[in-house]
Amino acid sequence: MLKVKSGWKNWQLLTEKGRHIWAFKPGSSKINEHLKNADNVTDEEVVQFTEDFQFDKFSNPNSADKVYRHTAINENFQAFAGQIPQMESSEAQQAVDALVKGINYYSCLQSDDGHWPGDYGGPLFLLPGLLIASYISETPFPKAHREMMKVYLFNHQNKDAGWGMHIEGESTMFGTVMQYVSLRILGVDKNHEQLIKARAWIKSNGGATGIPSWGKFYLSILNLYDWQGFNSLFPEMWLFPKWLPVHPWRYWCHTRMVYLPMAYCYAQRIKAPENTLILSLREELYNEAFETIDWPKQRTTVCEKDCYTTPSPVLKWMNFFTNNYEKCKLPWLRKKATGYILKYLNAEDEQTNYLNIGPVNKAINSICIWHAYGKDSEQFKKHVARWYDYLWVAEDGMKMSGYNGSQLWDTAFSTRAILESDVGKLFPATLEKSYQFIELSQIKAEHATHTEFFRHPMIGSWPFSTAEQGWPVADCTAEGLSATLALHHSGLVKPVIDEQRIKQAVDTLLSYQNTDGGWATYELTRSAKWLEKLNPSEVFADIMIDYSWTECTAACVISLLEIQEDYPGYKDSEIHKAIRAGLNFIVKQQKTDGSWYGGWAVCFTYATWFGVEAISKAKSKGYCDDTILVNSINKACAFLVSRQKIDGGWGETFESCSKLVYTEAATSQVVNTAWALLALMAANFDDKKIIENGINVLLNRQSDIGDWPQENISGVFNYNCMITYSNYRNIFPIWALSRYCR
Repeated sequence: MLKVKSGWKNWQLLTEKGRHIWAFKPGSSKINEHLKNADNVTDEEVVQFTEDFQFDKFSNPNSADKVYRHTAINENFQAFAGQIPQMESSEAQQAVDALVKGINYYSCLQSDDGHWPGDYGGPLFLLPGLLIASYISETPFPKAHREMMKVYLFNHQNKDAGWGMHIEGESTMFGTVMQYVSLRILGVDKNHEQLIKARAWIKSNGGATGIPSWGKFYLSILNLYDWQGFNSLFPEMWLFPKWLPVHPWRYWCHTRMVYLPMAYCYAQRIKAPENTLILSLREELYNEAFETIDWPKQRTTVCEKDCYTTPSPVLKWMNFFTNNYEKCKLPWLRKKATGYILKYLNAEDEQTNYLNIGPVNKAINSICIWHAYGKDSEQFKKHVARWYDYLWVAEDGMKMSGYNGSQLWDTAFSTRAILESDVGKLFPATLEKSYQFIELSQIKAEHATHTEFFRHPMIGSWPFSTAEQGWPVADCTAEGLSATLALHHSGLVKPVIDEQRIKQAVDTLLSYQNTDGGWATYELTRSAKWLEKLNPSEVFADIMIDYSWTECTAACVISLLEIQEDYPGYKDSEIHKAIRAGLNFIVKQQKTDGSWYGGWAVCFTYATWFGVEAISKAKSKGYCDDTILVNSINKACAFLVSRQKIDGGWGETFESCSKLVYTEAATSQVVNTAWALLALMAANFDDKKIIENGINVLLNRQSDIGDWPQENISGVFNYNCMITYSNYRNIFPIWALSRYCR
């Protein structure tokens, strides 16, 4: 095992702040001290880091999260010293031994506050946004951060010298230009060998005029693209009457909270001043002289390698109208719209303690607040303090995470996985700590401005990350509630989450159900699917409204079924009706081959596990037509059996998500294998050999210390961008083994 040097440990701690090891407050002297020390890193230390934590994108572009894991294991690991249950057969004993070993290892990764830290990177367009905010505001990161960011960006360059939109993706103009500009901002010379090759890729593929709209936006901020080449964001739209079907309050919250600060930047035409770097980049990125480019003609120019969605005729018509409006806009109305947007941005900052809903609007909000109030303002300083919550160091370098962490999500899953069988009760301290975190993460108060700024009521809910970030999510609430009930059943914790808080969670879950019977993510679906015709992104699908998803619906149905068991009589008829509607939605989403498409992980094995889990549990409680449910389960099992590989495992690639067709991985994957096994065991599938073969894959892949390998990327959002869940490789094999042992 690699012994982590103190310098690397300090770099890891720099990225952790409140979300991982320290319970910090912005401006903490302890944090400031470490940030100051981070300017003292030497080039030799950077070289030593890359030698100690070797990373090879071409063997696996996914980091194994070695920096954090080696630190935690070196500090915390001890062999399990308790009494391991003795089984009658050697096969059963092998599974129990592996389960104990797996939980013991994973427990060592748990933080003091009870959650499991981990890599939540993957998308490559996140860090560039933060670096642009840093650059335009003249607020550089410490040297240690800058050096590790360069390591990360260079590590993920493809063989053709470009970069993808995510770490496993083929090169795109969006990915390549954004990483190229980031490296130049970080001080890499344009004559660096890897940049020369990247520049050749950009120019051979048409130059940066073909970057998608989000890239056009970022380049405009940097004065590397002209705002005339960007389709109007029509800031006045935010002043529309709320009843209009195109009012932005109806958008999916992530889309709403990204295009809100974008609209402010567009209204103000924010751009960096010209300097030597900007002038040089204008030459480096384009095939023609910058000043000769016909910018309005570039509004719809998109490199063919980037096109995932194409603009609809409705969007083209709207762009024609709004672009022409810019020629005769009313100054007083634009000022009023910009004032409202800034008020909304301030509310988002305050509601989330300056963390914001996610990394894209975090970076752009920072730019807006810097522009509105200045570098020395308290508001901007609070923004800068929270930049570090999004940063993470692994052996591939320093990245920006896809959220301020996946703390509650991973902790709820981990808790349920460990408690799936009585073997988990051998780890009471681990479960007590996870309960502590789950309890602290439940949202207990409402924002004063939640109604004014279109937020869903949230008392009793759980977020994806932390209560401090404060955006509640339907299936996170369901998983938090299910984990709470499992912990209360275990008898290992003193119930702190009382009956009132549990009922508040149930009320919130019920409030999230859509009219189609399903559950979406953060809010109710607020408009019809036709609004998707206004999707301007080119690189994402289904971003305009919050859709019902199989996984979200199944999680909520399962949690409500468990509530009926534990709290019979509480809103019984309302819950019964909600469950029936949810089940009908799930059954309707099932494909003819028996699978379900997964919108939030890779992919069909994931959603099929959720679908089977919910239906099997409901079937045992007498819900719906038994024949329909039995047929649905049988079809799902047949699908999974048909996809089992020769070695007994299952494996998908991210292309299952983007192409919407099951796409085999070259080898079986422990995470996909675990999901398939969980589904088959939930269905009481009668061919035990199928299940045993899958279990053997998990046993054979487990390391001597109890870990599993990091294999393919396992998360996804909006069909086309993949994201890392480094803890999945432990959570789901543990869960599958635990169910098998039970």
